[in-house]
Amino acid sequence: MVALPLLAMPQAALADDASGDAALSPIVVNGETYRIDEPASTKTGTLLLDTPQSIAVLQREQLDDQAVEQLGDALRYVPGVTLGQGEGHRDQIVLRGQSSTADFFLDGMRDDAQYYRPLYNVERIEVLKGANALLFGRGGGGGIVNRVSKTADSATTRLSASAGVDSWGAWSAAADANQPLGSAAAIRLNATYEEFANHRDLYSGSFLGLAPTISTALGETGTLTLAYEYDRDRRVTDRGVPSLGGSPIRGYDRTFFGSAELNRSSVDAHIARARYDRELGGGLTLSLSGLYAHYDKYYGNLLPSSATATTVTLTGYASSTVRDNWIGQANLVWKGSTGAIGHTLLAGIEGGDQTTGSDRRTALFGTVTSATVSLARTLTLPTAHWSGIERQTSAKARTWSAYVQDQIELAPYLQLIAGIRFDRFDIAATNLLTSAQTARADSMWSPRFGLILKPQANISLYASYARSFLPQSGDQFTTLDASYQTLEPEAFRNLEIGAKWDIAPALSFSAALFQVDRNNTRANDPLTGNPVLTGSSRVRGFEASLAGKITPDWQISLGYTHQSGEIRSTTTAAPAGRKLDKLPSDQFAAWTRYDLTSRLGLGLGLVHQSSQFATISNAVRLPGFTRIDAALFYDLSDAVAIQLNIENLTDTNYFASAHTDNNIATGEPINARLTLRMRF
Repeated sequence: MVALPLLAMPQAALADDASGDAALSPIVVNGETYRIDEPASTKTGTLLLDTPQSIAVLQREQLDDQAVEQLGDALRYVPGVTLGQGEGHRDQIVLRGQSSTADFFLDGMRDDAQYYRPLYNVERIEVLKGANALLFGRGGGGGIVNRVSKTADSATTRLSASAGVDSWGAWSAAADANQPLGSAAAIRLNATYEEFANHRDLYSGSFLGLAPTISTALGETGTLTLAYEYDRDRRVTDRGVPSLGGSPIRGYDRTFFGSAELNRSSVDAHIARARYDRELGGGLTLSLSGLYAHYDKYYGNLLPSSATATTVTLTGYASSTVRDNWIGQANLVWKGSTGAIGHTLLAGIEGGDQTTGSDRRTALFGTVTSATVSLARTLTLPTAHWSGIERQTSAKARTWSAYVQDQIELAPYLQLIAGIRFDRFDIAATNLLTSAQTARADSMWSPRFGLILKPQANISLYASYARSFLPQSGDQFTTLDASYQTLEPEAFRNLEIGAKWDIAPALSFSAALFQVDRNNTRANDPLTGNPVLTGSSRVRGFEASLAGKITPDWQISLGYTHQSGEIRSTTTAAPAGRKLDKLPSDQFAAWTRYDLTSRLGLGLGLVHQSSQFATISNAVRLPGFTRIDAALFYDLSDAVAIQLNIENLTDTNYFASAHTDNNIATGEPINARLTLRMRF
């Protein structure tokens, strides 16, 4: 049985690094070799030990071990990441107290539409915490999530397949085929189909994903990769349960507070990517990347807006969005020295063009926009329909960026990182119902500084400072309200000190203290009602993690985060001192796998989260919870394996996330999933 890495492994467990120091052999899993201590999202191939920032890396093997198929489920095992409900139709994360629906990247390029991201074509997930504007541009105030996709390999022919079914009736099937095309090229195809089901009444849906990729060598030092991904998602939009008396309502965990006909969402996503890498000699490498993405999104939902002991009030709306993204990126990396001083120098440019059309309709119950019905196990709803289009907009956002960063090795024990990025961001929007037009342009500088002290080769102590920004039209840029036109972008500042220690060749420890300040947050003026820049907030925290192999047969991943955050300025939205929402003070996650024999293995997981407020009203608190998961792995032969995953082993009743005070997701009861995996 193959022992599989859980999180990023220490550098000592890998092949020779850039300095030429000897280390152990590269990790090989299912015939694939990779350096998991060099996250692609750092853009420079910098070792985790030499990166002054908290980074978590989830490998394909951990995703398979936990039988997770969507991004949100995987991120539950990353302390410091809190999930928002996402209104039942999209990924929404909270990193270090900063909520976002757009800080998602695919192979280092922005993937910002609102949808649930699949994992069938993902090699690993990289979570970079803290402000990241220097590498990624706008947003990223609390961090970013980067998915690294699978690529074709010209070394070997491989075919694998899997199929799984759970106790609610959800099932999936997937295939992964790699075929060399001569000695220097290869093609790979990943495909999956899923049927959704869970504990909620009326919930259903399906997902289809296809992702071909071609890689070919161009000359002796160049590589070209072409990739395409098509994702088709159809599902019921579930906004969860309302609250009552300051807590989620009890006794209605399976009740669907919506309409089987109207609560529907659909997404068709086409993402095409090209990347060219070339070694130019003298320690210089060039990387050129391009992305075109087309997203066609619709969702409609009835949702609970309030509840009493005997009634619940429903409202609703529907929205359509069509988006086209064009992104181009070029990076030069030089690894060399000037005299006795070593350098890892990054210089890059990036340009993007985003066009978005959207509209919105309101739910009507007869002629009114809300309906109050009796609270029951199964609701009896009046007839509802959508109004005519009430808002229709077209928006174009253009960006141009240039950045430079140097990681300077002043001595074997001392490194300095300094960099800066310039962004030009232009947005223009048109209200298609009134023909009103708005526009704004912002030019921003985003610096980054870091200091790394290495008292010995396997230990680093670091301090870092970074800034990020977000223009004042939300993170989706579907419109630009006239009242926001004059407002400066929101600003984020991240301060962090930490330590990283490669305890053994395959076991690493890291810890960090951090502070995130957010300023220029908009709020409504109490006299005029117009938005003004008076809001600010602060999050402080501590996190620690231990990941790797304790013995050749025993792997472990542990993580703990303590955070506190509050609003620091009084506005009409909230007074100073009020706590930030979706920010549990304590989070703990653990996953371990122990291989009893070469064929039999056991897995055990634990996720703990203390209580949190649903919104900044602080009127509704989600109770804390502890969830235990378990797994059993057995290889029937060298080519066939089965695994049994049990989620929520103790059948804990919990509330996983929220969007508003009355849109709260209920946690899934005990659930078993059986998976068959085959290699040909």
